[in-house]
Amino acid sequence: MTNSLHSAQEGNAAHLNNLAAMLPQTQLHVDQDVPFLVESAIRRGEGILADNGALCVRTGERTGRSPKDRFIVDDAGIAPQVDWGKINQPFDQAAFERLWDRVMGHLGQKGELFVSHLRAGADAGHSLQLRVITEYAWHSLFGRQLFIRPVDANAAADGADWTVLNAPTFKPEPERDGTLSDGAVILDLATHRVLLCGMRYAGEMKKAIFTVMNYLLPEKRILPMHCSANVGEEGDVALFFGLSGTGKTTLSADPARFLIGDDEHGWDKNGIFNFEGGCYAKCIHLTPEREPIIWNAIRFGSVVENVVLERARRKPDYDDASVTENTRVAYPREFVEKRVPGNRAGHPKAIVFLTCDLYGVLPPVSSLTKEQAAYHFLSGYTALVGSTEVGQSAAIKPTFSSCFGAPFFPRRPHEYAELLMDKIEHQGSAVYLVNTGWTGGAYSQGGQRFSIATTRTVIHAVLRGELKEAESEYLEDLNLTIPKFVHGIDPRALNPRNTWYDKTSHDQQKRELIQRFTQNMERFDVAPEIRKAGPRL
Repeated sequence: MTNSLHSAQEGNAAHLNNLAAMLPQTQLHVDQDVPFLVESAIRRGEGILADNGALCVRTGERTGRSPKDRFIVDDAGIAPQVDWGKINQPFDQAAFERLWDRVMGHLGQKGELFVSHLRAGADAGHSLQLRVITEYAWHSLFGRQLFIRPVDANAAADGADWTVLNAPTFKPEPERDGTLSDGAVILDLATHRVLLCGMRYAGEMKKAIFTVMNYLLPEKRILPMHCSANVGEEGDVALFFGLSGTGKTTLSADPARFLIGDDEHGWDKNGIFNFEGGCYAKCIHLTPEREPIIWNAIRFGSVVENVVLERARRKPDYDDASVTENTRVAYPREFVEKRVPGNRAGHPKAIVFLTCDLYGVLPPVSSLTKEQAAYHFLSGYTALVGSTEVGQSAAIKPTFSSCFGAPFFPRRPHEYAELLMDKIEHQGSAVYLVNTGWTGGAYSQGGQRFSIATTRTVIHAVLRGELKEAESEYLEDLNLTIPKFVHGIDPRALNPRNTWYDKTSHDQQKRELIQRFTQNMERFDVAPEIRKAGPRL
């Protein structure tokens, strides 16, 4: 046996020797640096370098997450807390053990594996110590750039409590292994293990650990959130909730503010802390003019998924969606010059729910009470944009995703909503609903989507506190309060009905959307004051 061990790992020989004993024919590359992992990925034929220095890889048929193939091991200790169903599917404990052993046997036939000791959670008191074992070098690089790299690698290895095992070339057999296809993501919350097999899309790793955090933190009265976060020069923190494609990453990458993180955060008694050490941004139609921070972060050490390169110069074509609309780049926070050093900040002054309204009837910005905030948080209304999940149609369509990220929240939605209301009430955070979707007509009727520049103007007004004192207008059927004036925005555009030529068509679209809200809310057992806080006919 030959092991390539990082010198800092000598103190955790027991952990590594145990792994080496199980994989006696395998060379283990432990906690290697970025150049080594990039070189290994190229040597192994896993990817190539683009002209900007980023490592470009392909993820095969699965160019997004596979939520229908994600399971949670059904253990008596965790079963009462999990909201079982189509999202949180149970998996037999004995079947998991057999599958884990089969995967380990498969990896034992490989010539080399990559092991990283990392962390999820910038707050040391609420973090997970991870041992990430990957078959691919580029998956190890992805983990190193997306999770938090501990200062003391030796101590991190000794304290690793959760194991992530990623074997993309192992294809489970449904009849034998209890899966639904030739790929699976299985979380064993009781034994602190995450198994990924048949999955090359690296986003599965980060979202699996996000799901674990979302299960654990509510017991500590900490709210886990699918949101981005940044902070201004005066220390004013802002949160941006939303599904992929609504602007969460783009709006948090603001040249005028300091980035905390782009996707996953916790809210505890001290404020906001990032779960991650990097960002995972969409690349489709990326330009340096519209998104300079993301553009400049794509360099050596970044991992680019499914972006097409021009053959001659290896120049990325970010407009080419021939592989997928869900092209991605992973990069560490260090690649963002203006960032919060500690990866955490105080309590949020402003909370923004980003919704991409296909009907073109929601205002560009509305102010929400705490009850309205709970209603729209539970609703999670938006549009599916960019096919982030396997099997999604490329067509844009409306959806409701509770907590603005239903696939990642194992507990019942009302638990997270109650925590949100409690935090808002105690901290006095202002909450806004911002439409980054269509105006002047529905998506299907020739409406126009709000530009990034327009949405940034709205967001900057929110962050400056202008809307708190602005004269307002109440839209009774939508049950929303909107400002009559926002600096830099045409006042007529603030009330969506004004932007429609055909007012009758507008009213029809609005009624249809309100009916969808009402029907969706029937799924939840909520207090009357929350149910009354939503749109109504």
